[in-house]
Amino acid sequence: MKTRVFRYHPLLVTLHWLLALLIAGALAVGFFGLAAMPNTDPQKIGILRVHMAGGMLILGLMAIRLIVRMLTAKPARATSGHPSLDRITPLFHYGFYALILAMVATGYATGILAGLPAIVFAGSGAPLPTSFTIYPTRVAHGYLAVVLVGFIALHGVAALYHQLGKKDRLLGRMWFGRRALPPSAEQ
Repeated sequence: MKTRVFRYHPLLVTLHWLLALLIAGALAVGFFGLAAMPNTDPQKIGILRVHMAGGMLILGLMAIRLIVRMLTAKPARATSGHPSLDRITPLFHYGFYALILAMVATGYATGILAGLPAIVFAGSGAPLPTSFTIYPTRVAHGYLAVVLVGFIALHGVAALYHQLGKKDRLLGRMWFGRRALPPSAEQ
């Protein structure tokens, strides 16, 4: 008899929470650091360096996360008690992945269009563009960031609904501990 798992793989759990912190940090740096600072401020290059490197780290970790998710056993899909919500939940999760990858793609494209690798990482000494909003990819990056914050909020509300409302211990699935019950304990 095949053993069912009730938690995600520990590497997937680690990547989930690490990415949550990195994405929250990247959003905070974007909204409260970069957006508020004029491009003429010399400190902006250092903040851009952190933001851009963080974006590339997020991309790499997302790739690993997707591979681990495909290759490891997953718990049975959680149910909300509402069939329509249960149907859209997988789409929401795929949308989450697509949104994060779109954030990285638009950030990367903006960097390339603005010549940022030479300025930020190679120390070319060239000034930053007067405004990044001249690049459509930067405008998209900003809108996607707002949508991502909304997705994060919905994700958090859904997790709390399961944990506190349904009391189905959903958060335990994305935490560390024994992954499976022995076949004799299942029922």
